[in-house]
Formats: sequence, structure tokens, C-alpha cells
Amino acid sequence: MDVDIPPPRVSTPPPLQPPPAPQQVPDTADPAAKARLASVHVTHFGGKAGAPIPDTPVTPNAYLLYEAALRGGTDKPRPGKYGPFSSKMQWKIAEWAKLDGPSASSFTRLLSIHEVTERLDLSFKNTTQLNDIIDKKLPCLRPKFISEEIVIADRSFDVYRRDIIACVCALYGDPKHNEYLCFAPERHYADEDKTQRLYHDFHTGRWWWDTQKAVEEKTPGATIIPVILSSDKTQVTLFRNKTAYPVYLTIGNLPKDIRRKPSRMGQVLVAYIPTTKLEHIKNKESRRRSMCNLFHACMRRILIGLKEAGISGAVMRSGDGVARRCHPIFAAYVGDYPEQVLVTCTYTGESPVCECPPDALGEFPCMHNPRNFQAAVEALGSIGAPDWGTRCANANIKPVQHPFWEDLPYVDVFRSITPDILHQLLQGVLKHLIGWITEAVGADELDARVRRLPLNHAIRPFLKGISSLSRVSGMEHKQICSFLLSVIGDLPHTSAITYSLMRATRGIIDFTYLSRYPVHSVETLKELEACLTEFHNNKHVFLDLGIRDNFNIPKLHFLNHYVRAIKLYGTADNYNTEATERLHIDFAKDAYRATNRKDEFKQMTKWLERREKIIAFGHYVEWRCNGEPPFPSTSSREALAKTHIRISFEDVSCPYEIKMTKRPSEKSVLLDTIESPSGYGATLFTIALARFIVQFRNPTLPHAHVDEAAHNIVLPFRRLPVFHHIKFVNTTFFGSETLDSIHAYPRTIGKTGKVTRLSRFDTAMIRVRPAAIGSTRKFDVGRVCVVFSIPPRGLETLFPINMQPPEHLAYVEWFSTFAAHPEAASGMYRLKRQLAGNGSPLVSVLPVSVIQSSVHLFPKWGQTVPVDWTNENILDRSSAFLLSNYKDQRTFFEYH
Repeated sequence: MDVDIPPPRVSTPPPLQPPPAPQQVPDTADPAAKARLASVHVTHFGGKAGAPIPDTPVTPNAYLLYEAALRGGTDKPRPGKYGPFSSKMQWKIAEWAKLDGPSASSFTRLLSIHEVTERLDLSFKNTTQLNDIIDKKLPCLRPKFISEEIVIADRSFDVYRRDIIACVCALYGDPKHNEYLCFAPERHYADEDKTQRLYHDFHTGRWWWDTQKAVEEKTPGATIIPVILSSDKTQVTLFRNKTAYPVYLTIGNLPKDIRRKPSRMGQVLVAYIPTTKLEHIKNKESRRRSMCNLFHACMRRILIGLKEAGISGAVMRSGDGVARRCHPIFAAYVGDYPEQVLVTCTYTGESPVCECPPDALGEFPCMHNPRNFQAAVEALGSIGAPDWGTRCANANIKPVQHPFWEDLPYVDVFRSITPDILHQLLQGVLKHLIGWITEAVGADELDARVRRLPLNHAIRPFLKGISSLSRVSGMEHKQICSFLLSVIGDLPHTSAITYSLMRATRGIIDFTYLSRYPVHSVETLKELEACLTEFHNNKHVFLDLGIRDNFNIPKLHFLNHYVRAIKLYGTADNYNTEATERLHIDFAKDAYRATNRKDEFKQMTKWLERREKIIAFGHYVEWRCNGEPPFPSTSSREALAKTHIRISFEDVSCPYEIKMTKRPSEKSVLLDTIESPSGYGATLFTIALARFIVQFRNPTLPHAHVDEAAHNIVLPFRRLPVFHHIKFVNTTFFGSETLDSIHAYPRTIGKTGKVTRLSRFDTAMIRVRPAAIGSTRKFDVGRVCVVFSIPPRGLETLFPINMQPPEHLAYVEWFSTFAAHPEAASGMYRLKRQLAGNGSPLVSVLPVSVIQSSVHLFPKWGQTVPVDWTNENILDRSSAFLLSNYKDQRTFFEYH
């Protein structure tokens, strides 16, 4: 029996009229969603690209080479699993002390406690002795830092850097990365005819393909290593304004899923740039020019060796010991807008990638040419000439002495500037948009609406509104983005103004969600451009309301270049500064806290080197304990021909699995409490459950007979076990993490008579009909009032022993079925609570298994929010709602 089909809805009898058959949710899924279901068709670059060097012997794998360094030579006896540590306990304590433990002084005090070292059998008795073991007995896979002086404006400054080629070799040769490396570019398509191109990881973009083609013309058999740099000054203390200026490096051969997770060690800190403000230079213009020269002088020193290796190549070995001629080439620079201006030597207020003048940044579409890289190099290269400043001015570039990119091979620095979702969209354009909407709606009305939004698992409640927020994080801007469109409906403006305001806001929000897709097709890129067009077609509303007088905002202008960048380098999550912000915690803030605040950068680099040694040794111990498994070979042409398809759809489209607690939240709840408006509010619970019982036992019984039979059902219980939560997980991709949840519980009153917990009954997307062959599943929205199980006594009495119902059931109140099309302005479906002729709700009892996910409903406000509406009662008070497409990235991906 198919228990996934819920019974018809019911109202208060008599009469019991089931509602009309639910409409099919329109098939609005984007082409990328369809692409994930089909096989991806791949065009390989071919030739000798990415091939191993012929007739070169394969060396032992990286773990064996590490072991040789650990024992000090091949003639020395093989060390135990835990190397210089005599036991697993000793190693684990050392690992904890360096990765998760307390400060150095606290660890020393711990070990100084009487008999601690003896009972734990430790060979080190304080932090100094442990550091000595790490420094002298553990090999270093990543290069050590060196300190060099840079002289600018008669002052010398220390730059702490690593050899960049050694850093690239360390990432490329890391044994943990071996199975994920990509050696040659590919073109991916969603269709067999290869017309729907797909872009996701770095190797699917056009930059690698074009660069590979240029290198192959000169030196066939090259393996390109796209070098991705990022930098951002960060504050390392809450007070005293102490800052660090780290520079990070990663390579495009690694999948983005590894590069953006610090725990996967896909990024390496390559340098600390001096953070001086050059206050000894009194002239502000000279100071700014010197600051720019200092940055580029440091970056030139950091990138020493990249030019020669990029042209001639360097022999590098992957973790399995296979040698290739690798060409590390600077591909992309990740940074916020000030960093982009600094890197490209352009002027603040202008576009760092195209020739658009500052007073035309708000024009759309952008018809201006990309910046001329060759002209910029020629102008800057004329340093020393009497008219050097004039030539730079004619090229619209700052007169900087030898920018770091001027002689790097296969480089166009203006093209290497990539989109930045965190600072450009979330903390840039979206921040502007929130400010404009606050003026249009009014701060008080805006906050009143935000405070009353229904609660949902994916959305943080802003109980004080959003107009007074300061220092808003990127995550908070994401949360605001999920409901921003809901607060601008039903404004006391003309319908034309409200319509344009909705369309303009929707254009930016849709652009924000689309730009975060983990994979793009030709069609989704067209949709991305259409969203930007939608905003610009309706942005006049902010001029009409007197909120803006122009849109010459560099971050807003850069949205014109997102499609170009995605086609060149893959999707925007390949180069988002969110990863850089996370790296600051490990490589700057935590490192600084481990110092004594004196000569801190020397201590920070040493702390980082020891930490990396511990991590590398941990990987070696894991390999030894796992039986020393062999590496899969990448040396054969068959292995190279394998497709490197790493489309990360699981982040936004993974199927949900329902997870219920083993024990109910309430073991025994009276039916009177379940049906009471002050309890669970399931006023028609008894008749709805009776109908479910009848239909479950007799699936083919006509509806009229179901109603009659339901009145003859006598429930053999007065109490039920009740569950307050339905959790959704995906153990394959996310383990035990709760990805979504539905709450259904009444108010809780404390002993003092105060409310300790407000009631909450969430709304859900429910499958109401099975999918026919070749059709889309049919869904409706319902409000979950109570989740329960039938007790054993009831099962024995009400159901045959060979026809047992599902363990978990839910009582839901239905909303109206979907219209043929969503609203034109908002792009969302309008819903209202479904009522019978006598005003009672239409309800059903159904298996929890048909509930697909939670949904978020936006209430229709009216011109002013009623003061008695709250986030607790708004689903009861509002008469109409809009079904949000923006609850989370998955909802947008599936239902947009």
C-alpha cells in the first residue's frame, strides 16, 4: 500500500467536502538543476597537456619521502608509527597542545603538576621541550618563513615571506590532495550536442583553456598551475588597533570544495606584508603613493621565481611521485574593492577592470572596453622618463614603481580581478539596497514587519528589527536577504511605485542567489544577466522617491562583470573572500594570540610552522595506522583521460532524509489539549484521525462512505505521544547536521505564570500526489499543528496486524493550492488558509514521510502592520501570504 498518499482534507462535519485537486507546481526548475540529473559531457584539451614527463622514473609516494626525512636518511631504521613520540597517548597530547590546547604557559603549568608527566609517560615536561621535539625531529613539508627588509621613503620594513615556488610544490605534492588534482582544462556540457556549457571548478573556465593553448604553442606537454592570490588587512586585537596583512596562496588544480575549507589545507599563508601607515610622511598624496609602492615592492619580492617558472616550467611531483613539467601562472587575485584598486594601480571610485568613467558607473549595460593591460605596462615601464606621470595619467593608472605583475607571463591583471560575493554583494550592494528600502518603507514600519515574520529553521529572527543594526556581518546580510522582499509589499505608495520597488529589489536578490550557484550553465548565466537588467529597468523608483540621485557605485557596477568572470574562472565560489575571512582566524588572529605581543610576526610565523608540522605528521600517522594504502596512479594516459567532474550540487539540492527522535517530546498528551486552541490548536483532530484510519484500512472506499465510516470510529485512547520537531538531514553529504526542521508545540507557562516559550507551528511543503511518469510531483503547503504516534493499544484495536500505519503521523491545516503562475511583481505564489463553507479549516492527518521540507510564508501586511500581530500569531491573523523562494539557497535552487 502506498502510504505516501495522504487522505483528502476535511472540515467540520456535516458536510465534509474535500477541496479541489491540487494544482501541479509549475516546472520552473532552471537548466542547471536538470543538468545534475543527466550525465555531463566532457571535451578534454587533448595533446600532451598535463602529461607526465616521459622516461622519468616515479619516485616513492609523498608519505615514504616524508618518512625518509623523519628518520634522517634511508640508511636509518624505520621509525615507529608515532615517530619521535613513544606512544599514541604522547602523540595525541602533543597534537592537542598545538592544535586545540591552551596557551604555552598554561600547558607548562599543567605538566608541572605533580606526577602528571610520569603517569602519562611523557618525554617532554614543558612547552619548550615539546617545541624542541617539533623543531628538530619533525620534517617540514611547507617552506620556512624568511625575513627580508624593504626600504620605502628612507625607512626599512620587514616582510616575512616564503618561497612561492616551494609553496606551490607543497600544495601540489601534498599526499592528501593527490586524488583530487586536475592537470588539464576541460569543457563541460549539459547536453550531448555540447551547446549548453557548464562552469563550476577552475579547470572548466576559459582562462585555463586559453592559457594552456598559449603555453602548448611554445612548450608542449605543460601542466598549468593556476596561482590564486588573496590578501586583506585584518585587525588582530579588539583594542590598540593592531593589524596584520597576510597574503594567501592556493592553486586552481584543487577543487573549490578543498580550497575553501581550511581543514583541508588547500591554502597556504605565503607572507605577512608590513602594516605601517608611513606616518613619517606628512604629505597625504606622497604617503598614499608610498603605501602603494610598498605593497607592490613586497609583492614583487614574494613572487620572485614565478616569472621564470611560468615561462620555462619546473619539475614538480604530485603525491604519488609522478613528475610533470609544471608552469605556475598568476591567474586570479581575490580581494575586496580597496584591495582590487591597490593591486591594479587604479584610482578609488573607478572600475578596476574596465574603462568606464566614474560618472558613468550606474549606466547599464556597460558598453565600455576592458582596461588595456599592454598600455598600462608600457606607461608604467617608462619610469624615469620626464613624462612618466603624463603617460600614466593618459593610461588612467597610478604612477607606481614596478607593479608586481608588470613582467609576469600570460598575465592580464585587470582580467584577473574576480567578483567578491561577500564584500561586493552582501556587504556592498545589498547594504545599499537595505538602506534605500529603509527610507522607502520607513524605519519603524520596516522593523515592525521584520519583528513579526514567521519563524523558520533557516532564518534568524531579528526581534529588534534591522534598521538600527551596525557592523552587520556577511552572514547577517544573507539572513536579511532571505526576507527583504517581504517587507516592501502593500506600501502606502502608488501601485506603480510599489511594483517597481518590488521588481528592482527582486532583481538584486535573485542576482545574489544565482551568483552563489555551485554550477552555472549558459542559461543560468543569461538569467543572471536578466536579473541585473530587471534591477536597472526599475531602479528609477529610487530616483522618483528622492532616495538616490545616481547609481555611480563601483560595487554595483562590478555586477556587470560577473558573467565574464564566471566564464573565465568558474563559479564565484572559486574566489570568494569568505574563505579569506575564515583564514584570518587561523593565520592571523590565533597566531597573534599565541605571541607575547613583542616582535610578534617572528613568533607568529614560528607558531604556524609548528602547527603545520603537527598536521603533516598527523597525516603520516593516519597513513601508517590505516595499513599504508597505495596511491592511485595518475601516470597513465587512461588515468589522465578520466573526467574531473566535481559539480557540488549537494550543497543546494541534496535530498532530505527525515530524522525523528527515538522518544517523543511529550509521552502522554490529552486529546483535549491537542484540540484546544490554547494547546496544539488541532480543533478537528479526532475526525481527521478517524478519516485517516478509515482510508488507510480501505484505500478504495469512496469519499462519501469515508465520511460515514469515520463517524463510527471510536478511538481507544485519550492520550497520545507527541513529537515537537521533525528534522531533515543528509547523512551522505552532511553527516548528522540538521539541514532543516519543523517545529510544532504550544506555549509553555512557567511556575510564576510567565510565558517561557512561545507557541510555534511551522509550515511545510507536502507531497500530496505521487508523480506520474514524465511529470513533476505535486505539492501543497500545510501548517503542521501536531506530530504524533498511535499508541500500541490503538494499533491493535484500529488496524489489522498485516496493515500497520506509519510510526509518525502529522495533523496539518491546508493552504490554498498553487495558481498557474506566481505574482508578477514578487515572482512568488500567493496562498491563503483554506476554509470550508462554515469557516473551519481544511485539515488532514498524513504520514510524516510526505513532508518534504519547511517553507517560509510572507504575510500580506496591508499598508500598516496591525499592532496585535506577532511572529507567534501571524499565521492565524493574516488572511493571505506569499510563498518565499528565498528561505535558503536550496529552496531558491529548487523552486525559483
